[in-house]
Amino acid sequence: MTARCIMVLGTASGAGKSWLVTALCRHYARLGLKVAPFKAQNMSNNARVVASQQGLGEIGSAQYFQALAAQAEPDVRMNPLLLKPEADTRSQVVLLGEVSDELSNTPWHERSDKVWPAIAAALDELMAHNDVVVIEGAGSPAEINLMHSDIVNLRVARHAQARCLLVTDIDKGGAFAHLYGTWALLPPEDQQRIQGFVLNKFRGDASLLSPAPEMLQQLTGVPTVAVLPMWWQHGLPEEDGVFDERSLGSGAVTKTVAVIAYPRISNLDEFQPLKNVPGVRLIWARSPADLAALKHSDWVILPGSKHTSSDLAWLRQQGLDAAVALHAQQGGAVLGICGGLQMLGEALIDTFGIDGNAPGLGLLPLVTQFAPDKTVKKTQAQFAAVQGPWAALSGVEVSGYEIHHGQTQGHTAMLAAGAVLHEVMPGLAWQSGDGQVLGTYLHGLMECPAVLQALFGAQTPTLETVFEGLADFIGQHFEPQVLASLVAP
Repeated sequence: MTARCIMVLGTASGAGKSWLVTALCRHYARLGLKVAPFKAQNMSNNARVVASQQGLGEIGSAQYFQALAAQAEPDVRMNPLLLKPEADTRSQVVLLGEVSDELSNTPWHERSDKVWPAIAAALDELMAHNDVVVIEGAGSPAEINLMHSDIVNLRVARHAQARCLLVTDIDKGGAFAHLYGTWALLPPEDQQRIQGFVLNKFRGDASLLSPAPEMLQQLTGVPTVAVLPMWWQHGLPEEDGVFDERSLGSGAVTKTVAVIAYPRISNLDEFQPLKNVPGVRLIWARSPADLAALKHSDWVILPGSKHTSSDLAWLRQQGLDAAVALHAQQGGAVLGICGGLQMLGEALIDTFGIDGNAPGLGLLPLVTQFAPDKTVKKTQAQFAAVQGPWAALSGVEVSGYEIHHGQTQGHTAMLAAGAVLHEVMPGLAWQSGDGQVLGTYLHGLMECPAVLQALFGAQTPTLETVFEGLADFIGQHFEPQVLASLVAP
């Protein structure tokens, strides 16, 4: 079996590549074809735990969702290279699901030759075992300063002999210039791979676009094959977990959930279901003023972090440490997840230079020690008795995943002196004596239907519903026969 490869390229980051690949994966899977997604290199701190030859590894969340849309088992070959930014000029490099210290310390332009063989092999294996491979590019293929070391756009398209779509965000303006400029900067052989232009996030009457698509086709020979209307509530998490101003469920607001938006925030896609819970408003919090208006019934969430100590320092610089503590003291609920859990403790201890030493926020009598070995696994567990605003979680069975370097346990001296700490999930979750503060290593809580039912008495659309909606959407808005022609012999 040698797969037909379709590749979605974009005029820029945020043009709509990820969700279009997801929609295409479900479209072709519904036709009875065996489908797999692929992205050679992803830069994101949103990651999921999936199968690898060594057991389990990490890939970008976008490829995880794309695999589910394709009705395929997610595995590390679908995103062989994952870059997880730890600072503006430094990333942790994950190759085929495993952290590589060697590659993490290799300059950017020197990585390409080292990683390309693994990328090509992963793509070849997917092509050999599927009917269709839907490939996502990164950023723009016309970044001419990066073309010589490209391993994610044109080099992949050539290797796969892919038929390509080029998508642009028309809502930002300048869409036709973006499409033409991107096409014009490609080498002639790669221009021939572009089978169609896609205008994404269009508002208004599509008939008003004429004669621009026709003029663009005269210049390039490439037709505009789809005009996709703006669709805010498609239900798929944004690739980097961004919440917009429309992060509001239906009905009157009964609860505000404020997520602390520190610079190295990670795994925000796990909060997507909260955007669809009736009465819930989801907001970013970047200053104490963002928390000042919260009621006692509202939540503050400290999410995951790719670099806990530096995000904790940022939180203190903004004065958010005192604001979070005040919210808890006044009866508000605080939830820390993974890096957020580590921040809630008394101290971060780092003897190996993994993350950094720092005093914690002191809201839980815990201590975290960082170690070179990284915990990457899927987890099923059950809450014991839980108190306070989280009491509804008592006895609830949950499933999720863990991705962390730190190991956390109770502060021995504080507990001996009488500090109260409730371990509500062995080795995974702890609660303060007054019940207001809960911390856990388990990612994915808000994706568990049982958790949403317990906390809100509500359910949100399932991923299956989301994937089906995406496939229906592109089926409605692509020109007839275009999707079939992309996989034709």
